[in-house]
Amino acid sequence: MERISVPVATRAPSGQTNAYVLGRDRAAVIDPCARHERVDDALASRSLAHVLVTHHHPDHVGGVADYAAEHDATVWARRGREAAFEAATGVTPNRTFSEGTEIPVDDGQLRVVETPGHAPEHVAFATDDGLVCGDLAAATGSVAVGAPEGEMRAYCCSLRRVIARAPGRLFPGHGPVVDDAGETCRRLLAHRLDRERRVEAAVVEGHETLPAITDAAYDKGVENVRDLAEATVAAHLEKLAVEGRVAWDGERARPASA
Repeated sequence: MERISVPVATRAPSGQTNAYVLGRDRAAVIDPCARHERVDDALASRSLAHVLVTHHHPDHVGGVADYAAEHDATVWARRGREAAFEAATGVTPNRTFSEGTEIPVDDGQLRVVETPGHAPEHVAFATDDGLVCGDLAAATGSVAVGAPEGEMRAYCCSLRRVIARAPGRLFPGHGPVVDDAGETCRRLLAHRLDRERRVEAAVVEGHETLPAITDAAYDKGVENVRDLAEATVAAHLEKLAVEGRVAWDGERARPASA
């Protein structure tokens, strides 16, 4: 499997998104984030059979239309999300996948693993080399999970699923390959649960509005990333509300017992 890091318009610290090419002859490309010469070079000696994405964010799908038009490839989308896929890519998918779908390439198979949370349609692809995990995980830092599209309960469950699967390596959407898959997923889960405790404590202390809770839940100023921080806190509040730990109506939060 070949990881190709491509410069794209993304808020990831690297400023790049990883595309992955699998297969010696009849290949699959996962997350063709943009039309780029390095992706072209990787496909020059191969026949592109499959185009797949882990999710629909612009920095992961920007090259779908170009590679679909140039190659006689099957374009896949998450079952039930075909319309959203077409809106994001401009391409009508040929086939759909769901949990457990196997997609053949000439040196093995891809198996779909549903990993929602970062986005509702988010999936990963299990390969012989490891798990192509999109924006589920990264070697350093954390992954954005922000309301209204991000769902924190689902994201935490997806991390637990991957921990239980114990893949050898993770191939993320941004940054280097992760050799300590279990440790990384446990770190990300612990980070989310720690932020959750801070958000809940802020509500118990009497902070009610999203800006006030955000300021209380972060140790450092977030003005440069205010939108992401508040979206993350909103996702935590939605999780806490579903679990009956806070009351949250989308405008104000209160302790569950209030």
